[in-house]
Amino acid sequence: MKIEVTADIAFPRDRVFAAYRDNLVDLVPYLHNVRGISVTSRVDEGALVKFVNRWKGGGEIPGVVRKFLSEDLLEWDDVATWNANDFSCQWQTIVPAFKDAVDARGHNTFTETRPGVTTLRISGDLKVDAAKIKGVPRLLAGTVSPVVETFLVSAIKPNLASVAQGVEKFLRSKG
Repeated sequence: MKIEVTADIAFPRDRVFAAYRDNLVDLVPYLHNVRGISVTSRVDEGALVKFVNRWKGGGEIPGVVRKFLSEDLLEWDDVATWNANDFSCQWQTIVPAFKDAVDARGHNTFTETRPGVTTLRISGDLKVDAAKIKGVPRLLAGTVSPVVETFLVSAIKPNLASVAQGVEKFLRSKG
């Protein structure tokens, strides 16, 4: 299932890009569905910065999928390569509790569309193989997979937009 989010942030591209890349941990107070972010690893290679960040989300899991999923789904690793040369980020999300069942990956681009305004475009794909989720009967896997994908994408899209709003609030607080 496709994940597409576009957000305008009222700051220059270099500041927005740097805030996303370097200040995620500082953004937590501005993110209503995130309980925590920690940097697991960071490797600087010139214009490229490679991260693994552990996210701890919040929110409710709907009853229809709660039988098969748990709060473990609300914790994930964001493996990302940030490229300062073209203001982009390639990412993959790994949910440790469902490493074999969930595949999410994509890219972000940061474009200064007007002076002092950055447009963030997040494009990705999310696939769920419910047959690899413990407790899901094989006969139901084909039915459960799209329900789980729809639930995840419906939760992810507003959260991605709220991170953009959080970045803008964070940058405003810094002047």
